[in-house]
Amino acid sequence: MSGTPGAPDALDLAALLSSRVCHDLINPVGAIVNGLEVMDSSNKAEDKEFALDLIRKSAVSTSARLQFCRIAYGAAGSAGTQIDLGDAQKVARGHLEDAKTKITWNLPHMLLPKNRVKLLLNMMVIAQQAIPRGGELVIDPLGEGETMGFRIRAVGQNAREPHGIAEQLNPENAASVTAHAVQPYYTALLAQACGFKVSMTKEDDSVVIATA
Repeated sequence: MSGTPGAPDALDLAALLSSRVCHDLINPVGAIVNGLEVMDSSNKAEDKEFALDLIRKSAVSTSARLQFCRIAYGAAGSAGTQIDLGDAQKVARGHLEDAKTKITWNLPHMLLPKNRVKLLLNMMVIAQQAIPRGGELVIDPLGEGETMGFRIRAVGQNAREPHGIAEQLNPENAASVTAHAVQPYYTALLAQACGFKVSMTKEDDSVVIATA
């Protein structure tokens, strides 16, 4: 922990992150339950096909979110573990890329310390929130090797800084952390552990989130 007055302790932080993960999973899991209920309550072929399609799509979404959360929020192995950026790209595309949002990945294929990869994935979550109507996330390296930082440019119609995120990226504002705000605060803690700070700036049709 950062030692900032008012900051959540380790147990509170774990609880807040757990609430965040559960919030992310409720919708797709709920859709699977709804699909099963439709199959149980209707004998119409078209209803069963609709339900099966809903279950398939929701199961894929749930799996993608779980794989992403495992790396972005989980331990992902013991202390000192390194993570392949190829794996990070795969889970990021599975969770964040869809018909509206595309990812341009300009990072090299290499191993990085786990906290640095977790930082990257959490920065991408924040960047996606800057383009609510969709667009493109462009991920570039800052520096090279194991000390590499990241620059993510979120480009899209009405790109804007998500409300309150810039303040929540500052560990000094830890006293106001809630389950809704814990993800950017966790991002700030990861950046701190890597010797970085994370900044957010508006640039014409884009929002840029970068390490410094």
